[in-house]
Amino acid sequence: MYQPIQTWSQRDRTVPRMLILELAFTADATPERLAARPAHRQRLTRLHAEGRLVAAGPFADDSGAVLIFDVDRPGLEEIMAADPYYGTPGVRVHGVREWTPLVGPARGA
Repeated sequence: MYQPIQTWSQRDRTVPRMLILELAFTADATPERLAARPAHRQRLTRLHAEGRLVAAGPFADDSGAVLIFDVDRPGLEEIMAADPYYGTPGVRVHGVREWTPLVGPARGA
């Protein structure tokens, strides 16, 4: 169930921040990308179970994907370094953006 995220602290007025990783896929290396995808998706499943990955999935036109992580920047760098998919031909990191969700699943829910 989605609801307003009630994590404002009365002391410091902070809101949790997450990181959005946007990937772009190129058509010239599709076989390599598709071969690397099963292991990558297994890693994503593990990261989700650990609470470090909120959501992930490809765009409907398969031109790329969005991954939402509940980690800090060093944590994201560690995740990316451990997953060869991010260096696979046909996969390009388009950008990383800090995001402050206002509505969504509450942490720990």
